[in-house]
Order: sequence, then C-alpha cells, then structure tokens
Amino acid sequence: PAIRKLLTDGICDIYQRGAVGETALHVAALYDNVEVAVTLMEAAPELVNERMTSELYEGQTALHIAAVNQNITLVKALLKRGANACTAQATGHFFRRSSQNLLYFGEHVLSFAACVGNEEIVQLLIESGADIRAQDYLGNTVLHILVLQPNKTFACHMYSLILSYDRNKEGPGSLELIPNNEGLTPFKLAGVEGNTVMFQYLMQKRKHNLWSFGPLTTVLYDLTEIDSWAEDQSFLELIVSTKKREARQILDLTPVKELVSLKWNMYGRPYFCFLALFYILYMVCFTMCCVYRPLKPRTGNKTSSRDNTIYVQKMLQVLFPVALSDILRVGAAKYFGQTILGGPFHIIVITYACMILVTMVMRLTSTTGEVVPMSFALVLGWCNVMYFARGFQMLGPFTIMIQKMIFGDLMRFCWLMAVVILGFASAFYIIFQTENPENLGQFYNYPMSLFTTFELFLTIIDGPANYDVDLPFMYSVVYFAFAIIATLLMLNLLIAMMGDTHWRVAHERDELWRAQVVATTVMLERKLPRCLWPRSGICGREYGLGDRWYLRSVLF
Repeated sequence: PAIRKLLTDGICDIYQRGAVGETALHVAALYDNVEVAVTLMEAAPELVNERMTSELYEGQTALHIAAVNQNITLVKALLKRGANACTAQATGHFFRRSSQNLLYFGEHVLSFAACVGNEEIVQLLIESGADIRAQDYLGNTVLHILVLQPNKTFACHMYSLILSYDRNKEGPGSLELIPNNEGLTPFKLAGVEGNTVMFQYLMQKRKHNLWSFGPLTTVLYDLTEIDSWAEDQSFLELIVSTKKREARQILDLTPVKELVSLKWNMYGRPYFCFLALFYILYMVCFTMCCVYRPLKPRTGNKTSSRDNTIYVQKMLQVLFPVALSDILRVGAAKYFGQTILGGPFHIIVITYACMILVTMVMRLTSTTGEVVPMSFALVLGWCNVMYFARGFQMLGPFTIMIQKMIFGDLMRFCWLMAVVILGFASAFYIIFQTENPENLGQFYNYPMSLFTTFELFLTIIDGPANYDVDLPFMYSVVYFAFAIIATLLMLNLLIAMMGDTHWRVAHERDELWRAQVVATTVMLERKLPRCLWPRSGICGREYGLGDRWYLRSVLF
C-alpha cells in the first residue's frame, strides 16, 4: 500500500537510482519482496530489463538477483512481464573471475541459476529462451562455469541437466566441445583445475560396458580430448603444466593412469633410454674433441704453453626451430618455468647450443678467446645429463628437488648473500685502503676484497691473517661480526631452507614421478614420426562406436 501511495501521489521518481546504479526493482528483488516488485513492474514495465550502471555491478538485472535468491515466484513474474533471459549480461567487476572475488557465476542469468543449483529455475529460463551456448568475457559457457564451482556434487547434476537440452550433444558442435578463450573445453578445464569429482563424473558418462561376467567387467573408455596423439593442446600436458597440485591426482585415475602406463612402457621408456645413451655418447665425443683438440705453441714462447682452440661441428639449424615451435605452443613461461616440463633444462640446452655457435664463429673468424664459450658449453652439456634422470623413478624427483633449490631457495639466498658480501667487503677494503699492501694483500684491491669475502662467506678459506705485522683493530671487530652473521646465521638458514624444500618434494615423490613420465611421454610423442609411435587404444569402428578411439580396461 505504501508503494502504491508513493507512486500515485507522484512524490518519488520511480526511475531514480541508488549509489550502485540500482533501481527500486533491483532492491525489491534483493529483499525477495514479490509484491513490491510486481507493483513496480505494473507501474513502470520498462524497469523489468533495467540494468545496474555502476562499475561494480554493471549489467545486473532484477532477473539475475531473483535467480541467485532462488525466488521462483519472482522469476516467473519477471519472465511473464518480458524479462530477457537471453541477452542480459552482468559484466561488473564483482562478477569477474579473480583471486579477490569470492564467487564466479559468469554473466548470464542461466549460469547464475545453474551455479546456485536450482533445477526448476534453470528449466524455466531455458524454456523462456535462455541460450545454453552463451559465453562470457572469458569465453566460458555455463558448463565451464559449473566446473569451477566449489560445490562439485550439484555441479555435476546441473551439468547433465543443461547438457540434456543440447540438440547436438553427439556431434562435432556439441556444447561440451565449445572451447573458451584459452582453448579449454569443460573437460580440459576440469583437468587443469584439478576437479577430480567432475573428471570422474564425465568419464563415467563416456565409458561403454563391453561385457560382464560376475564381478569382472570390461569397459571401453573414450579417449577423446585425453589422448595427446591427435590433440594440439594435450590434456596430459595441461595437467602436468598447471600450478594446481590437485590436477596431478588425475594422473592416478582411470583411464589416464592406464593410458600413460601403456604409452610409457611400449614406446616412451625405450625411446627415452636410447635418447639418453645417444646424448651421453655425444657428450663424451664432444669432450674428447675439446680435450684432445689440435694445439700449437705460442709464437715466440719458449715454454710448452698452448692456445686452446678447436672447431666442433654441430647441426644447430634443427635445434632452434624445434625449441621455438614448443615455446609458441605452450608459452615461454611454461616452457622455461615449469620444472616438471624440464624448463631449466631447456634454458641449459639452448644456452649450450649458443655457446657452441659462438665457438664456431670465433674459430671461423680466427678470434682468440674461444676457450670461454667452450668451457661454458662443457659445463652446461654435462649438467644437461641430469635431465635424463627423469626416466628413472629413483632419480627423477631429485632433479626437480635440485631445480627447486637452485631457482627457489638459492636465488632468494643469493640476494641476502650479495648484501652481506658487499657490505663487509667494502668495510674490509676501507680498513686496508691506507695500510701497507704487504700487511694483508687480499683486501687491498676492491675486486679482490669482494672475491676474498665471498670465499670467507662459503668457508672455502680461513680468515686471512698476517702474524708478522700488527693488523688494524677494526679488522678484528669487523671479521668477528662477519663470522657470526655469515657462517653461523646465513649458512644455517640456507641449510634449513633446503631441508624444507627436500621435505616438501619428498611428500610429492610419487606425484612428481608420474608427472615427469607424462611430460616426457608427450614430448617424445610430439617429436617422433607417427610411424614410430602408433596411436594407443582401439578404434570405435570395431564395436560400432564411430571414429573415436577407446581404451579397454578390466574392472573388478
């Protein structure tokens, strides 16, 4: 009655908006007041599709709010009076997917209703014209958005409900096969997010029971989107490259576990062992060429000193295009940053190739000093042998442990170490700057002071002392402070940091091993010719299931 009185008296502007761009109808929907909402719509029908205008809630309509509140009566009233269930999109910052937002329901009314799990409202919206194929600013359909919901039980139920309205669910234009902006279908997104519940649910929908005998059942698992043999963006590669640890649990689920085991045992392990043996033989030959390279005495030198020069031929024109194609396919951040994918080793092998190339150029142009890139190449080449440890379960996790310690603990520690060394090296240099250089020559020159302080920091040498002369008193004071800070505190801090990394990696030992096997298998499968790596599984034509490929598994 009060609303009707205000409207008839003309005291209030029915189109007035609030602080966040909301109308009176938005407020009525927010408080689930159906009577007021109906009154407002009768007085001003154009309010039905009015959207909020603030940056935070831009695009939200009363139908969005009613669907989230699961007010079926209000939803019916809004649809009856012309509410648009298809084109209304909530695009405000509040509805964007980010680490700051607590929810992500997409933009469309249908996805809002699906995410809160109200089956009746979802059916009503679809029957009223809501587009089940609508995509938001990330390219996510309602199925993508359901995969991202924390309540996985009702998400699976709503997934099947919405899919039942897809008229082309068996064809190439199926709703399940629509990719988002990152090229991920809902199935691949479940893998990247580590949603094991949704993954198992979708796999159960895809399997076909072949025959049963008592407790024994033979099933065929659809390998579409799973098998990397025919996929540009491999599901297996996506799992091992994601930062979510939960995703690696999928590698232990059927049929992924069986598929990886089949690929690795039949082709991956033999090829990888052959590649490791070939690389070691190559490094032995390269080392022998460097050690026994032709030398000649220096001109005018009566000693036996010799110049270290040699030209080692290596077909580099193949390495760089192959590496470049992988970088473009998976991205530089994943290619170089993911330890499971061998990121640091990619840096090593590319740098090694560059050193070989520099050595060749210097040799061809008769430039002296080629021993520098050659020595770097030898160190990097032999360090890269550790990459092949991933082919062995006992050694594989330790390579990841070393990488995490170097690029995690050691990199952070180096910043602290640099500050300490710069400070104390400068102090030592200042103390001996006006002293006789014969008193303590290790600190008379500033570069030598830095190097000597670095050696002291790592306890490579004992504290330099000259007992034939009286050293400055401040030297003893500064050296005492340096010994306490560097040796007792910082080195033990580094040991503690590395111990923590070892503990964490040790608890993920089995997961890391499986992830390394998958990454190595996918890498070999992409590099080798198809004739050397046949497709795994069974073609569905043998069982009247079309052109899809399946993996046969026996369940008890």
